[in-house]
Amino acid sequence: MIKSDRIICALDLPNLNNIFNLVERIEYDIIFKFGMEFFYTFGYDGIEKLKNTRKNVKIFLDLKLHDIPNTVHETILGFHDCSIDMLTVHLSGGEEMLNKAILAGKYINAKVIGVSILTSLEESDTLALFDNKLDPQIRNLFEIAVKVNLDGVVC
Repeated sequence: MIKSDRIICALDLPNLNNIFNLVERIEYDIIFKFGMEFFYTFGYDGIEKLKNTRKNVKIFLDLKLHDIPNTVHETILGFHDCSIDMLTVHLSGGEEMLNKAILAGKYINAKVIGVSILTSLEESDTLALFDNKLDPQIRNLFEIAVKVNLDGVVC
């Protein structure tokens, strides 16, 4: 099996059997990304069943956590028995939230990835939400990610 932990495959499909079949057919040792649709439908059980479909399944849980620092911290700690490898938080949650996310991520041995601006947002949205144009706002958020030393960012 070819190993490439730099490839991430999004599997936000509505049917768990279809997901299992796809995972079994992929011949590479890659990271599988699951978002809210998957997690709210299949939960921890879906992740654990998926991890049992083959050896060394890597899970990227893309929930884009964004809340007060303690809530994000406790939410991440709640994944301690769920075997996830990566998870996402919103950079706009601020430095304290990000630092608490990083601490919790270290505790559960998961990388914390920052989400800058949702792809559905346009410049008019960032002006309304952040009083800033799109590109400068993304740059500001990336600077925060670097400052707190996140494991990565979603561009």
